Amino acid sequence: MNSRYWLKLATALMAFSFGLSACQPQIVQVSVTRQVPVTLVVERTRIVSVPISATPEPLPAFITPHPSLGDLRIRQGIAHCASRAELLTAVYPGLPDPSLLEMDSFVLRDHWAYAGDDPDFLRYPFDPEKGKALFEEAGWTLVESATYRTNAAGEELALKLTTTDAAFRKTWVTVFATQMEACGLRIVPFHTAASWFFGDTTGLARRDFEVAAFAWVSGADPGGRTLYACDQIPSPENGWRGQNHMGWCNPRADEAIRTATSTLNQGSRREAYRIVQEEFSKDVPSLPLFSRLGILAINPTLENFAPSPSEPYYTWNAAQWKIPGKDRIVIGQTSEPASLFLLENAFVSRLMQALIFGLDVTSLDFNAQPVTLRQLPTLENGLAINNTVEVREGGSVVGADGGVVELTTDVRIRDAEGNEIEFAGGTAQMKQLVVKFEFIDGLTWSDGQPVSRADYELAYRIFCDPETGAAEFYDSLPECERIETVDFLSDTAYVLTWKPGYQDPQYFHPPIGRLPTHQVLEDGRRLADLHPAEWTTSGGLPHELVERPLGIGPYILTRWVHGREIVFSANPHYYGGQPATSTIVVRLVEPPRTSDGLVEMLKTGAIDVLGWDVLGPDQLQAALEAEAAGQARVFITPSTTYEHIDFALFVR
Repeated sequence: MNSRYWLKLATALMAFSFGLSACQPQIVQVSVTRQVPVTLVVERTRIVSVPISATPEPLPAFITPHPSLGDLRIRQGIAHCASRAELLTAVYPGLPDPSLLEMDSFVLRDHWAYAGDDPDFLRYPFDPEKGKALFEEAGWTLVESATYRTNAAGEELALKLTTTDAAFRKTWVTVFATQMEACGLRIVPFHTAASWFFGDTTGLARRDFEVAAFAWVSGADPGGRTLYACDQIPSPENGWRGQNHMGWCNPRADEAIRTATSTLNQGSRREAYRIVQEEFSKDVPSLPLFSRLGILAINPTLENFAPSPSEPYYTWNAAQWKIPGKDRIVIGQTSEPASLFLLENAFVSRLMQALIFGLDVTSLDFNAQPVTLRQLPTLENGLAINNTVEVREGGSVVGADGGVVELTTDVRIRDAEGNEIEFAGGTAQMKQLVVKFEFIDGLTWSDGQPVSRADYELAYRIFCDPETGAAEFYDSLPECERIETVDFLSDTAYVLTWKPGYQDPQYFHPPIGRLPTHQVLEDGRRLADLHPAEWTTSGGLPHELVERPLGIGPYILTRWVHGREIVFSANPHYYGGQPATSTIVVRLVEPPRTSDGLVEMLKTGAIDVLGWDVLGPDQLQAALEAEAAGQARVFITPSTTYEHIDFALFVR
């Protein structure tokens, strides 16, 4: 299975399972003609309520941030006046320990890059008295009997907070506004349509906000160049490129984020991220608040169930699951996959594909672990080499922004030293990554045939051949165009040479999967004989690929009763040995009429596993009560999706 694709999709799929995506939290369709009453700050001294379209017309070229936000003391005061625990209690009633989900950095606390424990990292614990003192120090005083602060000119301290009209966000923003009121700051919520907020020419893209609330996703690799580099501040001058909507430009952090996202050594990257987080904590251009909640509930006797936020497909180790005295485990699902084809990317499909295809690499605790690889190929063990090569004008390279470009004058690239430069013609010295992937011996298809070199070759040809359009149609291998050559050495190894300029820190994930060339279809042809056009859904995929695919994972799909259940039996040829449980059943259940309906099925033994893609916050209390009664075991985990607030800063 192409586990690299799983890794790159993991954050987006986690976000999907909690009702929002990385950059576009919870899309809500709102008619552009509907008028929504919104309170706006018309003058700094008074508030009026006026109707405004849910999707306003694009505004002029540039929006001027609120002047008070340029004062660090105001941003720090807001940070101290915000109670994360209170926000969490509002959106997740009954949460036993809110601190589990609280965030103080743009990196999750259990991530290898987290720097919150560094002595130079500034924290802003809930301390409203300190927040009030900072507001006072900044010249915003609270006169007797007043609710909100004013400055010497009599202007009120008021900020418009722009966000989506999702119910979840309305809940915590209301509480946040109350917290700020207690410190004398008026927050004016502006809930608008996501189509405007995340539009290409509106909202965040034009920095059209004073304070903005939305969600980001922190993946196995933090990334962050487009979020925190100085040249990523959207403006008319750069064609509104970048996602640094805050307008934050800190020279030390800028240099560090460039290093962190262009260096392959994890130790060097950890140090670079430490610097970025340290400066981030000092400047407070954004206020991380809390991770969204992930809930899983299982049969209390189920052993070896080990979910990880950074490996969202909790079936990753299903081969080790067991319930003493039972020969089957039942997973509850409220939705049915459209297909189990290798490249189907719906979360429910991926969950089951882990049973069929297995994983080449897992991503537990935000680190990679080899599964079918003998070892991760790294620069340290010599299986990866980062050569310095001379590239001539006209050559195909990966540019500074990560896209494939022809090397011509004015194209921006990274030179061999990691510096971003503008190509001036002639030749350029660039880095070129060469990686050798070595797989363990004994990989066998579920029909007993050994995996062969031809199987890797077929996968590369089908997924990356422009004639199939598969890479574009399925978005499965976006790296295809970045690959220069692949040398298939044997049944267990291939060497991949990336185009100059490709410097992905996750380079140790094999980008090419495998397909069983020998598989015979209903019409008598082998899989290898299919015409390239037959590999897309529009061309009509063979039934075998959709509902009975061969894999190398621990289970075989043996029965699919649409609308009812999908049955998986232990793969007798599994390279990892006999799975601990002979049968896994995915049972399709109707969405419950009551919030505790799914948990009731777990309590009665009809279902053994309910994942974070099925359980929501409204089932939290019922799940906890079942655990207290010894009828369930509950996992509460911070998801990789987190809520935060951005401040619009002046760009100097």
